[in-house]
Amino acid sequence: MSTGLPEAWPRLLGDIGGSNARFALETGPGVIEDILTLPTSAYPGLAEAAADYLAQVGARRVAHAAIGIANPLNGDQVKMTNCHWSFSIETTRRALGLSTLLLLNDFTALALALPKLAPAQLLQVGGAAPRAGSPLALIGPGTGLGVSGLVPHADGWTPLSGEGGHVSFAPADEREIQIWRYAAARFGHVSNERLLSGPGLALIHQALKARDGEPDAAEEPADICARGASGRDERCRETLEIFCGLLGSAAGNLALTLGARGGVYIGGGIVPRISGFFEQSPFRRRFEDKGRSSAFLSDIPVYLITSAYPALPGVAAHLATHLAARGGVDPVPASAPPRGGSAGDMHA
Repeated sequence: MSTGLPEAWPRLLGDIGGSNARFALETGPGVIEDILTLPTSAYPGLAEAAADYLAQVGARRVAHAAIGIANPLNGDQVKMTNCHWSFSIETTRRALGLSTLLLLNDFTALALALPKLAPAQLLQVGGAAPRAGSPLALIGPGTGLGVSGLVPHADGWTPLSGEGGHVSFAPADEREIQIWRYAAARFGHVSNERLLSGPGLALIHQALKARDGEPDAAEEPADICARGASGRDERCRETLEIFCGLLGSAAGNLALTLGARGGVYIGGGIVPRISGFFEQSPFRRRFEDKGRSSAFLSDIPVYLITSAYPALPGVAAHLATHLAARGGVDPVPASAPPRGGSAGDMHA
């Protein structure tokens, strides 16, 4: 007998960054399939990219969707910082024929997924065992710099939604002061994201070229990573060492701010590309180099997230929680993270 409610399955999931849009279908509780990555540059907006994805996978009827997006959310209108997309959430919902469309910050979604990550999806970089019942911190450089965390409470976890990647960059030595001056001359305010991102890698490399009196034409971040990690190019290697050191300082600051004895997680698309180099880089030394607070940080484990699509389970859990609260399209799956995550979300 029909209940009059929209079909519960499949559900559309998304994880939208500045360069790539990752879509998937959740065909049952926790069953995520048909993952595709589409370039954001190929589409004028979210509605067109999602419609093309649904056409490619042959999904005819989808009523409910949740999308993690690398952007602050404040009202119906979304204008992405590191992408040309600008759209209305409600107009997008209608264009796709959805009953439910939720948007949440992409790193809020990834934070929700942290308790669901398996040990095989993590690589520990220093520290001891995590302390149960303590906050978790999350930071990750990609096209931009994402920052979030999970704070424990009596019923589970509360994810944090903010724009911590845009805090002001603080240089730690003369070389970093020179890089700050180079960046400040071009951009004025220098945030952590200005340097801890794909464009930031290129900017650090340009600053080193200028320091050495050479033309400072920009190079591709992927090339800098490949040449630096392999040792084929000394300046690229220096760039990566500086980048990892800056990330260590930023991650240590975040761990101190949140009291993240449960661990610090590294997401984003850049660090997995230099795995092997990263573990031996200045990252861990700079993470712990906080003077009187160094002992506090020395035991905190850092985990590099190695899963290819780690945010999608968090997006799925957020959607399941929302639908259950609305009157029970279905209950929250047993494998989902504890309920939370409304902060920073836009529902339409």
